[in-house]
Amino acid sequence: MKKIALFAFNGDFMCFIHVLLNALDMKEKGYDVKIVIEGSATKLIPELAKEGNSMYELYRKARELDLIDGACQACSHKMGTLDAVKAEGVRLLGDMKGHPGIARYREEGFEVITF
Repeated sequence: MKKIALFAFNGDFMCFIHVLLNALDMKEKGYDVKIVIEGSATKLIPELAKEGNSMYELYRKARELDLIDGACQACSHKMGTLDAVKAEGVRLLGDMKGHPGIARYREEGFEVITF
């Protein structure tokens, strides 16, 4: 099975929608896919979780399918969204000095794609 980790660093909604669309498409095609929300993209979590947001349904579907592996602990703190990330129930990742390390995903056989 092909394993892909999509690291979303960019906090632009138009970029992040492509992360969600690709993750859902890959899952549908049988891939083992994980989304890691990093950098300024962590500021999107409280907005994505709001019903009425244009990406709410895509985000919810990705959550229901357990495609979101987690969000960067350090960046969530820096972007002021740590409490919102916790409230949303998104796992905090910080194995690399507070940030999610790409090496762990590579060691687990994932190809890493960054956005």
